[in-house]
Amino acid sequence: MPSSVVSRESRPYSVVLFGASGFTGKLVAEYLAGLRRSDLRWAIAGRSRAKLEEVRRDLARIDPACADLPILIADSSDAAALRDIARSTRVVCTTVGPYAKYGHTLVKVCAEEGSDYCDLTGETNFVRSSIDSVHSIAEQTGARIVHCCGFDSLPSDLGVHLLAEHFAKQGQRIGSAKLYVVAMRGGASGGTIASGLHMFAEAKHDRELRRLLGDPYALYPDRSKDRGPDRGDQKGVELDAEAGYYTAPFVMAAINTRIVRRTNAISNFAYGRDFRYAEVVACPKTAAGLLRAAATAAMTVGMVVVGSSATLLSLVEKRLPAPGEGPSQSARDRGFFVIRIIGHSAPGSSGALTRAECNIKANHDPGYGETSRMLGEAALCLAEDSLPPRGGVLTPAVAMGNHLVARLRKTGMTWEVREL
Repeated sequence: MPSSVVSRESRPYSVVLFGASGFTGKLVAEYLAGLRRSDLRWAIAGRSRAKLEEVRRDLARIDPACADLPILIADSSDAAALRDIARSTRVVCTTVGPYAKYGHTLVKVCAEEGSDYCDLTGETNFVRSSIDSVHSIAEQTGARIVHCCGFDSLPSDLGVHLLAEHFAKQGQRIGSAKLYVVAMRGGASGGTIASGLHMFAEAKHDRELRRLLGDPYALYPDRSKDRGPDRGDQKGVELDAEAGYYTAPFVMAAINTRIVRRTNAISNFAYGRDFRYAEVVACPKTAAGLLRAAATAAMTVGMVVVGSSATLLSLVEKRLPAPGEGPSQSARDRGFFVIRIIGHSAPGSSGALTRAECNIKANHDPGYGETSRMLGEAALCLAEDSLPPRGGVLTPAVAMGNHLVARLRKTGMTWEVREL
């Protein structure tokens, strides 16, 4: 660690939550407050003191000790103020998006100051930019820069990680895995929808961005070499005979699959250079299931079409929740998700070829109720757990692995691996 970097032990805070007055930021703050931990040194941060003071008053109703919660002020473009925040804490946890628009400066100062960092981005272009601009810096300072710590991409990355461990315990190597979204209910916030639509809008005018978003290995350390066998995400409806589903494209596969492949690449190809991975939405193998799969595929294509048309984008934005708005408490409470990941051992592994599955379940809205828990626990994991001393632009599985799985199990999430 460079001599100019402040030691983690001497920093006044364990976690600073940046963007605490936004819709998702408030949920993460409420989750942390609900832990009622007198030993947790944390603060909330953002650009509006008035809004943050309002958040603090609400948090004090959850835990009276939060009445004295420190407030730090910084704008996403103010490098000096963001650097002061990074120097003051072990971990910066940020919900301020779209990250490609507002996140670059914060990532840079965290890498330079040796501060761990976690976020909720699902923007492939932002993660790629982070890799290119700060990975080597973070390696030197020891900063763990960990993107995608929400519904995209924790279940994918940690689920495949658990399957790989399962095969390794039998002296085998994982050869392929496929994630099926079996069931899901949840709403979307204005900020999340805006991030996705605007990424597609930018891609219309940027050939290199279009190439990046279409590249299965977009987040490999070096995109020009070490290419694997995957050729892209599913585009239409298919019949999956092995699992017994009609399948449709899963919109989050565009980031999740890239994160899983990066985990493999920066783990010295622990899953193998020939590892295959895909993600889909699973629908029953019935006539009704086929119609549902077709509708899901059409919606996925529709997002791209809307984002590619300035006129359609303007019309749709007028009817969507504004940034800072999102699903109600009752809607979040009705949410849930069920995910199944089927893995196969690699040809050439010791013993007979085997199959296993990882089942992941949660009883809250995936995008907000559950994501706030995921991000909150990721921040605490980075701040408090004995993790491998490795810096760089990492992934949840590489940075935290089983430590984070254990934390998420304690929140009520199910993570089960079994033979098939």
